[in-house]
Amino acid sequence: MRFVIPQFIEMEPKIIGPITPRQFILLIFGGGTIFLCYKIFDFWVFIILTFFFIGPIFIAFTFVKVNGRPFHYFVLSFLQTIKRPSLRIWRKEIVFEKEFKPKEEKKITETFKPKPPLSRSRLSELSLQVDTGGKYISEE
Repeated sequence: MRFVIPQFIEMEPKIIGPITPRQFILLIFGGGTIFLCYKIFDFWVFIILTFFFIGPIFIAFTFVKVNGRPFHYFVLSFLQTIKRPSLRIWRKEIVFEKEFKPKEEKKITETFKPKPPLSRSRLSELSLQVDTGGKYISEE
């Protein structure tokens, strides 16, 4: 039997030309946000918001890749880096809440007894049985 090995599993499928489903959803959401701004705000406020804030943000999240990964992964990593303390202090003192006691080792009394090697004829019978899918039955 032959098995097909999946390849290119890290590539997202393309649905419309070079656009992936994630990119398509982000473009729809960005277009909806721009439409809401058009309906809510005055025309000049709408132009400023669209061209300087909303548009570039959605374009970046949709198409920009940093080190071959989507932009939202970069933003998440950046936020996690900011959240962590940048100064790490090593304290030399070791404080144990419980006193450490090593477990007692159990002695193994059984000795290892290897099985005798298979004879050449028995090995060839087993090989034939495996090759035929279990249909071959020994004459013994």
